[in-house]
Order: sequence, then structure tokens, then C-alpha cells
Amino acid sequence: MPLHLDPGLRRDDMMNRLRHALLAAVMVTAIGVAAPAFAADMNKTLHVAFVAPENGFDPQATSDLYSNYVNREIFDPLYRYDYLARPYKVIPNTATTLPEVSADGLTWTIKVRPGIYFADDPAFKGQKRELTAADYVYSFKRLIDPRLRSSNAQIFDDRLIGAKEAIDAAKKNGKFDYEAAFEGAQAIDRYTLRFRLLYPAYDLLADLTSAASAAVAREVVTAYGDASGWVMEHPVGTGPYYLKSWRRAQQIVLEANPNFREFHYPESTQPEDRALLARMHGKKLPAIGRIEIAIIEESNPRLLAFEKGELDYITVPTDLVPKVLNGDKLKPEYVERGIVHHRGVQPSIVYTYFNMEDPVVGGYTPDKIALRRAISLAYNNEDEIHVIRLDQATSATQPIPPNVIGHDPNFKGGATYDVASAKALLDKFGYIDRDGDGWRDLPDGKPLKLVLASDPSAIYRQFDELWKRSMDAVGIRIEFTKQKFPDTLKAGLAGQLQMWGLANTATNDNGSTFLDLLYGPHKGTSNLSRFDLPEFNALYDKAKRMPNTPERTQLYRKMSSLVIAYAPWKLHTYRIENIVVHPWVLGYKYNTFDPHAWMYYDIDVERRRAALK
Repeated sequence: MPLHLDPGLRRDDMMNRLRHALLAAVMVTAIGVAAPAFAADMNKTLHVAFVAPENGFDPQATSDLYSNYVNREIFDPLYRYDYLARPYKVIPNTATTLPEVSADGLTWTIKVRPGIYFADDPAFKGQKRELTAADYVYSFKRLIDPRLRSSNAQIFDDRLIGAKEAIDAAKKNGKFDYEAAFEGAQAIDRYTLRFRLLYPAYDLLADLTSAASAAVAREVVTAYGDASGWVMEHPVGTGPYYLKSWRRAQQIVLEANPNFREFHYPESTQPEDRALLARMHGKKLPAIGRIEIAIIEESNPRLLAFEKGELDYITVPTDLVPKVLNGDKLKPEYVERGIVHHRGVQPSIVYTYFNMEDPVVGGYTPDKIALRRAISLAYNNEDEIHVIRLDQATSATQPIPPNVIGHDPNFKGGATYDVASAKALLDKFGYIDRDGDGWRDLPDGKPLKLVLASDPSAIYRQFDELWKRSMDAVGIRIEFTKQKFPDTLKAGLAGQLQMWGLANTATNDNGSTFLDLLYGPHKGTSNLSRFDLPEFNALYDKAKRMPNTPERTQLYRKMSSLVIAYAPWKLHTYRIENIVVHPWVLGYKYNTFDPHAWMYYDIDVERRRAALK
């Protein structure tokens, strides 16, 4: 469960509370230990769409949101969020209970549930392959293997005893030693996992719900891994679905895993869940045999496919909100069809990062800071919210978004749209037109040109136009480089982009992961901006050792203030999402951290058939 510890407690009392809270949590009854009983109806297909291409299906290597949605259905972390509980609550998944935590918070013992099996695969040479504690240890080592360049390495890289030494040795030798044991993560026996931590890691439990911490089988990596150790095209997990087919950037097809353990729709005593339970109570999951995911980047075809019943639910495209909603309410013609509307603020931050190592926009000297701040002031964020996003967003005030731990509603940062101030700042630091061509130059007389990476889809053309108008207004030349998301991501990881606008979305309630995106030691993995400020890094190191208290929130405020001051990011928005669901989709409950929780859904085939006649 998320930890809300009394800030007045002594450290030993805090640890005891943590340990007893974890041990006292009730195991959900949805998980059983019986042999798998295949429940999925292979005649049922759920049709969904992604708005951007996926990158691949290796839980330790992937960093994009759409690949992660698929990974969550194929692979199993130790813990998950209770699908129905609000507020959100962490419960066991493949673990038997929540962790047993020592009094000092430095030793965690976790029991893995026996009788869980990987999907069948030739890598197992005809044997039924059981999930064990050693699989998690191997997967955690993969996560910190420098060769993988995982954007989620921060889950373990400085928390586990011996992890840093293993990473340093791998960098020196050019290869991670998977045979060498390190004290931080060990399989004590076939089903017992033990963590030894360098400090009490209060956010670790939330991180253990992520797909990045899920188990993979070493045999699969050995059989199918590429030169980087990635297994993007041949995922094999213990989750409810397996990858049936994949046409890159076009279609992903999942089918129910026959080896999946017995699992039932969860229980709930919350009044708002009564209608769900009336149709889903006690149902074996997954109920749907096949998931077909289409990649539909343009808005109009996506909405049209939903209206024709070719997609079972969609997130309403921002530019088409007026076609579906009156204000924040569903239009009557949709209500009459039984379509249900869900609305919420995403746990995500939209921003444009500046490469802090770029010779034009990077650096920490006053003139470089002034340039980035002027660009941020000149960008018309109001037009983004009102014109492009049609008021389905609010201005971002800090790197940590709403709905996650660490967001401070009283912190008011971010650059206000102010063209006059932007011009004055540029003039003051020597960014003036020196050659009379109408464009500002660098203080040394060289041309000042911005290059922004951008997606090829129609909605991003609107963002490009807004950036162009905003920079034209202050005399800064800007150009755009266009390529698909997976290719842009590779360039970003390699530090080859000057600027890139993107969003990061949480899959758990740990807000510190957003600050990790600016943590210097993680340059080239999660930290695409390559921001490396010693003061920020020191605050991050201090905060990660603290429980969720006002003292930690104060450190987060200081880090947010440094981000505003040095401007490695132009903060844009917190997005509001609107999801519309056809009435034949059963079991759907809006989930802030997982809007595609397919294993919990069912399809009323007859109602769908009747509606589409």
C-alpha cells in the first residue's frame, strides 16, 4: 500500500509501523494457488487502439507508455494495484503476501507464490517452466545492466547493497556478470526473495508494481536477445496474455495464456462497484480470448472506428472533444447508445526538454539559462491549452503532476506567457540580430537556430505551428525534425536531440520518478535532458531516503524551484483524459495508472452484435 507515515514518529517507530502495516494487509482473495483453469473465451475479441507506435516488449528495456501497456499483460511483477480499491492500494500479485520488513527497514523478505508458470515457448525445450525467486533476481540484474540502458534502473541501482559495484564492474569489463551474487538481491530458496537495502526505501513497494520489475526467464533472453540484450520481439511471461503476432507500428495481437493461474474478478464493498460486480462477480479471468491493438495515429479515423463499433473504447482525441462532449458531459446521442464517459487528470507531465549538453541551448552559465527561460516565456502555453487541447489540460506548475505522491498544489512554478519579458531577456544577454537578416544570433555572432524533434502526426503539426509562431514573435529561428517515436527515442537516449516535446506518465503513485527524469547520474537513460546540477542531485539523494512527510515535500519544492530557475524543461500541461466505453464492455473501471487493464474486462457478445446490426 502507499505509505503515509506520521512525520512525528522516531525512525525505529516508523520502521515498525511500516513492517506491521505491510504484514497486516489482507491478501486479496482473487488469487488462488489451484492449477490453471483456462477461462478465456477465444470467440471474444477486444478491439483497442494506440495513438503512437510501440517500441517493443521487453519489460526491462522498454520506456515508452504503449509498449508498457502490453508488457503489463504479458509479464508479472511481484505486486499490483487492487483494480477496484479507491484510494489505490498495493496488493500481492505473484508474491504470497506484502513484504516482511525488518525493524530498520533494510531487509525485505518476499515469498513468491508456487505454481505460477511461464507461457509455453521453445526456449524451455518442452518443459513446463515454473516462476521462481531466482527469475526475479535475474530480472533485477537485467534492469541495472548498463548494456540495456534501462530508463527504470533507478528502482534498484542505488538501493540494493552491491548493485553499484556490479554496475561499475560491468562498465569496466564491458559485460555484466550475471553469475556473481550480490547481497542486495538474493534467492534464499526456490520461492524466497530477499532484498538488502542501503537505506530504507519507502517508495520501493510502489516500484515493485511496475512492469520494469516483472520477471523474465533467462532461457528466453539467451535464446532471443539481441546485441544489446533486448528481447523486444519475443516476450515470454507469466501474465494473462502472450504475444500472438506483431506488425510493427500497425497491429499487436495478444491471446490468452493457457498457463495462466486461476484468477478471479476482485471483490469490493464500495457502493460504486455494485454495477460492475453484478456482471463480473467471481468471474474467472481473463475472460476475453484475444486483444487486437491497432496503431491509429490520426484522430478522425480513431473516433470514426469507435463510432462504428470497430473499437470497444477510446481516449477521446483532444482535437475532437467538441464532437463528443458538451463541456465535460457526453453528448446526448452518445448517452442514448449507452456509451459511458470516464474523465480524469492523467498522472503525467507534458514538457519540452532542452539538451543541457547541446552547444546552443545547453549549459549552466547565465546567458544559457536566460536563453532557455526566454524561450519558455515566449511559448504561448495559453494557446496550447485553449486552442490545441480545447481546455482539456491545465498549466503545469512543477515536474510532479497531480494524482501522485509529491505533487504540491500550493507550488506555483512554470513560465507565464510574456513576449515582452522574453525579448528583454534576450536583448540583455546579447541574443540580438547582428547581421540584419531578421533573426537573433548568439552572443558570439553565430546563428541562433533551434531544432525541435516532432512526431509526424497531424496533431503535432499544430504544436509545430504554435512553436513557430511563438519563436517568430521574438525573432528566434526554429526548425523541426520529423520521425516516428521509436526512432526519436533512440536519438534522445543517445543525446542527439537539441529539443524534444513529450510526456511522461506514471504507472504508480511514486512521484519521485518524475524528479528522476532530471537526476544527473541517470543521464542517457531516464534523464533525456542530461540535466546535471549538483545541488539538485544532492536534494534528490536526500529525499529518496525519506518517508512521505512534509519534510520530503519541502525538498521536492526546492528541486522544483531549481528546475524553474535553470529551465532544463519548458513545462507545458497536465492533461485531462476523456475515455468513452461501449456498453458491451463489462468490468471496466477508470484507473488512473492503467487505463488499459484488459485482463479485467469482458465482452457481452450478444449486446455488441445487436448494437452493430
